[in-house]
Amino acid sequence: MIDLLTAKIADITGGRLTATARADQLVLGVTTDSRESKNGWLFVAKPGETSDGHHFVQSAMEHGASLALAERETQAPDGSVHPAIIVPDAVIAMGQIAAWMVAELKERNGTRVIGITGSAGKTTTKDLLASLLARIGATIAPIGSYNGEVGVPLTIFRATEDTKFLIVEMGATGIGHITYLTDMVHPEIGVVLGVGSAHAGEFGGVENIAIAKGEMVEALPATGLAVLNRDDTMVAAMSSRTTAPVREFGVQRNSTTETPGVWARELEIDANGHPEFTLVLNDGSEHHVVSGLIGRHHVTNILAAATVAEHLGVSGETIATTLQGLGPASRWRMERTERADGVSIINDAYNANPDSMRAALVTLAELGLPDAQGNARRTWAVLGEMLELGSDSIHEHDLLGRVAVRMNIKKLLVVGLGAKAAYNSAVLEGSWGDEAYYAADATAAARILNDELLPGDIVLFKSSNGSGLRHLGDRIAATNNGASTAKEGLGQ
Repeated sequence: MIDLLTAKIADITGGRLTATARADQLVLGVTTDSRESKNGWLFVAKPGETSDGHHFVQSAMEHGASLALAERETQAPDGSVHPAIIVPDAVIAMGQIAAWMVAELKERNGTRVIGITGSAGKTTTKDLLASLLARIGATIAPIGSYNGEVGVPLTIFRATEDTKFLIVEMGATGIGHITYLTDMVHPEIGVVLGVGSAHAGEFGGVENIAIAKGEMVEALPATGLAVLNRDDTMVAAMSSRTTAPVREFGVQRNSTTETPGVWARELEIDANGHPEFTLVLNDGSEHHVVSGLIGRHHVTNILAAATVAEHLGVSGETIATTLQGLGPASRWRMERTERADGVSIINDAYNANPDSMRAALVTLAELGLPDAQGNARRTWAVLGEMLELGSDSIHEHDLLGRVAVRMNIKKLLVVGLGAKAAYNSAVLEGSWGDEAYYAADATAAARILNDELLPGDIVLFKSSNGSGLRHLGDRIAATNNGASTAKEGLGQ
């Protein structure tokens, strides 16, 4: 990170130094996890939903932290006060420090800041874009899905004076959340992938999601660039909400169209579920691409990343070469594992909403289609709860079960009471007996899978992060016959 003295942090945040804090102490890094603290680092003692960071200040110091950013003084075992900067709100203070750092990066190094938002695909898009921009300059992108009021500052703190490109993933669960983040980083380029229905319950409807996601383009300067998905009508309409130039991307259904932008045409899905298409860039050049990602829905993410990369100076040839065969960089995003016994596991259980669920089921259904020899693979959809749907939860899970049946998914396993409406609706839709199963928890689900999986089966795991099916997917993927998996006491 940029060299920063304790006294400067206190000045930025309006904080007060404890008597034991050294004003001339150089801060070498920042973390919110005491176990990750290193010599010379700042530990942010933020309050959490289930734990209070102030209880871990001593642990952070023992791991090497030299300073805490805290909302109250804490004491070491010997009774002395921990060296700290005391602020009213540790999370807001993180944002203040991050805002100062971004301004410094832009002034000192001309760092270009790219913001990415959307109801799905943010993490995959930032991973793709990071791979493309790294070809022409030092690039910092979020680890995993760091995209909120804590994650964005943590991403920024990893930047150095050598950073040429700073990619910021921005999530939201309400109106005003993205504005808070854009006020922090002031992106030059803003990408909106899709509106969808993620967090609809918290937002109070899809229209409010569109209002919130559009805050990204409203924050852009007139000299910037808004990158919008033309295949999503709510996103395409955001062009009227920005003073920045607009560049669109999407699947080009009419190959004779000459609309400027970045397009995919002649899109097909190969036998392994990988999108194959002609990438048409804004300069008119065309490039054949076979992605290493699984599912046609990832074409949106690929095109968005290519649009930004081309704008920032990556050549068309480099874009195509880099994208060729490029798979997921973050875990649990259509992550495919081939077991030795012939079972294929696709673990996409990091995030879930009605749109991403349907996209994953489409991919699973396509993978189960007969090959050229007429051989088809048996498909399993192991589905957990979609969280944060509010009053729409039962309705959306009901629709999910019906969609799985109508897509001719051969086996449906619904896990957890919150998702049971999907099982009920699948039965009503015509799946019964050994076609649809319900398991109260992951332990019961593991037993069913261990008993029923056969060589050649393709198994999709999909749920919201908090539902924990990603761990079940990992353990099923790690065994050849499932017999040991059921004994591991899966309680996620």
